Amino acid sequence: MLEYTFSYNNLEYFLLILVRVSCFVFVAPFFSMSNTPRRVRIGLSVFITVLLYQVIPHEAIEYRTLLGYFIIVMKEVLTGLLIGFAANLCSTVVSFAGHIADMEMGLSMASMMDPSTRESATISGIYYNYMVLLMLMISGFHRYLLKALAETYVLIPVNGAIFKTDNLMSAMAGFMSDYIVIGFRICLPIFAVMIILNAVLGILAKVSPQLNMFAVGIQMKVLVGISVLFLSTAMLPGAANFIYEQMKRMVVTFVEAI
Repeated sequence: MLEYTFSYNNLEYFLLILVRVSCFVFVAPFFSMSNTPRRVRIGLSVFITVLLYQVIPHEAIEYRTLLGYFIIVMKEVLTGLLIGFAANLCSTVVSFAGHIADMEMGLSMASMMDPSTRESATISGIYYNYMVLLMLMISGFHRYLLKALAETYVLIPVNGAIFKTDNLMSAMAGFMSDYIVIGFRICLPIFAVMIILNAVLGILAKVSPQLNMFAVGIQMKVLVGISVLFLSTAMLPGAANFIYEQMKRMVVTFVEAI
């Protein structure tokens, strides 16, 4: 007969690990997709918690009242959310790049529901998002996220988080300053070709005013934009690698700020 006993201290420590892991899983990219069943995410969180519980050195958690334990739980919640949010910030750049590309191609009105986020997104944004997520799975970046989460218990033990608001705000400001630059780098081929096409259409409108450049320009922008989008597919691995490097930098910056 299998008998396994544990104390309340072990249960409390296990639950605190579960809180940080579950908050990370429900926020981090790839794991937080809305089309992923909640039971799968909960089961993954419990499984990761069981593995981490076996290797993390247990330390005594000191608190006197229920409010003290609640404060410790909230610290673990904020730690997991901030680490997952740091990685999820960079994935929003892809949607921003797709929105810019669709504005140039004239497809910004053709928005649709993204099943992964259940939000309205443009066609190019959904295309970029799924391609980057596919490369994330192929490259094994989701394993890096789980490894980074496990290593946070070395730098930030349970009940050891000290939130440095100044460092967090500087990290957010630094990312927002690079947000537009990263988005334009991804959609730069379409943006550059659309500028050249607009210049050509403007010259043709002056040369032959009898032509309806408005009707011709809409069709030309869609055709040329989709062609450039297809031809620039080979550049997506480089853009995805750049986004992954930004994710790593943001996760490290947020962990250092906690």
